[in-house]
Amino acid sequence: MQQASPSASGEEIRYLGGYPILSTELDPFVDGLLASLAAGQSRCVFFANTNFVMQCQALRPALRDPQVSIVNDGIGMDLGALLVHGRKFASNLNGTDLLPYLFQRSARPLRLFLLGGKPGVAQAAAQTLQREHGQHVVGTCDGYGEMRAAGPALVDRINAAQADVLLVAFGNPLQEEWILKHQRALQVPLKFGVGALLDFLSGNAQRAPGWVRKLHMEWFYRLTREPRRLLKRYSVDLVAFFWVCLRAGKRPA
Repeated sequence: MQQASPSASGEEIRYLGGYPILSTELDPFVDGLLASLAAGQSRCVFFANTNFVMQCQALRPALRDPQVSIVNDGIGMDLGALLVHGRKFASNLNGTDLLPYLFQRSARPLRLFLLGGKPGVAQAAAQTLQREHGQHVVGTCDGYGEMRAAGPALVDRINAAQADVLLVAFGNPLQEEWILKHQRALQVPLKFGVGALLDFLSGNAQRAPGWVRKLHMEWFYRLTREPRRLLKRYSVDLVAFFWVCLRAGKRPA
């Protein structure tokens, strides 16, 4: 498979670590998502940071599905792109910023189903989405006891809610595995793997200040707040990430 050339909208697929990462700007990507929603077309969106690249390697064949879009998230991906392709991605498209922009650009409130997080997190995130973003949350389910109790009927429950958007917050690679496994059965047009987004929306976790994000240092802010959990990710795993990128080169794995 050859690397795709840029489209008229400037979108381009760049392979990094064996994954097809879409290099694009925020506006055309969000416009495309809204167009897919209006047409009732299924889209799965994943945000690839260095942890995604390292944790989702077994999923690479499934991630080439034409219904799947993978966009880059974070400075580590830009460094990997510079190493392999000699240039950064067109823009940083992290879910914590992209999804509020999607809500803002939509001509109507979107119907959201929130799946994941500890008990109470999805409900608190739902309140924020409704109060501050004007969206309509039609269902929630935590990623622990409630999800286990729902079992296979969870997909039916999500479909019955008639959501436009499904946000799945299990972390990598569990959220990607779950969405890919159920994407054909789910009747939700837009499905996103959102990592810690529900924790941020609920107030259970705090994002870096705006000036830190502009400096692309949010990773360091998170490291200072959760050093025991994140130190390996931002040291040993980062070296392994660059090795995976170099080994795969510009080709699909």
